Amino acid sequence: MNGEPPAAAPGREGAESPHKGKTGMRRIWNALFYSLDGLAAAFRHEDAFRQEAFLAAILIPAALFLPASGTGKALMIGSVLLVLIVELLNSAIEAAVDRVSRENHPLAKRAKDIGSAAVFLSLVNVPAVWLLVLLG
Repeated sequence: MNGEPPAAAPGREGAESPHKGKTGMRRIWNALFYSLDGLAAAFRHEDAFRQEAFLAAILIPAALFLPASGTGKALMIGSVLLVLIVELLNSAIEAAVDRVSRENHPLAKRAKDIGSAAVFLSLVNVPAVWLLVLLG
């Protein structure tokens, strides 16, 4: 041994990868700011995310004041947060597809349509959960 750490196996990234960032608390701190940058970018560039965030700003406080158990309130709030999460993932898919190519391609359309379907299902989930909690 020459005192150097072993190289990562081919096709696998280890801690010594030049593509990896900091570790420990510094990594967590950096991840926080990357996440805030992502939220800001989504809010700035995605109309649907802004609309859904506005909806969340109304529904989440409403869930806290409605007559439901703690579990029911958690389900109601979770269903709303799920919409935001899925919208963020859909926006990321769309941005990545557009980065690769702006040309019309069946696979690009499929990726975007599937992402849109995921957002749709998350939106359908909100009234379903809320009705089941409030009427159940």
